[in-house]
Amino acid sequence: MENKIIKVTMENGTEYRIELYPEFAPKTAANFVSLVESGFYNGLTFHRIIPGFMAQGGDPEGTGMGGSKDKIYGEFAANGWTANSLSHKRGVISMARSQDMNSASSQFFICFDDCTFLDGNYAAFGKVIEGMENVDALCDVPRTFSMSGEMASPVEPVVIKEMTVEK
Repeated sequence: MENKIIKVTMENGTEYRIELYPEFAPKTAANFVSLVESGFYNGLTFHRIIPGFMAQGGDPEGTGMGGSKDKIYGEFAANGWTANSLSHKRGVISMARSQDMNSASSQFFICFDDCTFLDGNYAAFGKVIEGMENVDALCDVPRTFSMSGEMASPVEPVVIKEMTVEK
């Protein structure tokens, strides 16, 4: 699989582009492309935004508890996948998951800062290559406490208008 470029257009009109790196996590990248091509992410939100850490989205329920119908194998070292050496640096996109290492489906997160403590435990599979300032702007939205007690839940929905595969 070649490195696909995903264009993300937010409801407020801002855009950013993500380059996928299937050499690190081929099933993860292919799953993401399939969801983008099906329109799965269109209209979904970023439900968890933590400045200095990451923004998480891709949950059809908007709660952090939902996902797509398919679960994918966790392509990271703690799960026996040693080919993924992509570090969780600023701008890297990775798959969210539960305690089950093979529970990722559609939820993803984008690192605002270097989060190398996540390396080897989550499937990093791409990086924001254009428009990172628009990702950073997610930190400016008013947030409230989530059910888990972190200041992370946007007061107003932060909506992904559309994701498309550009290349």
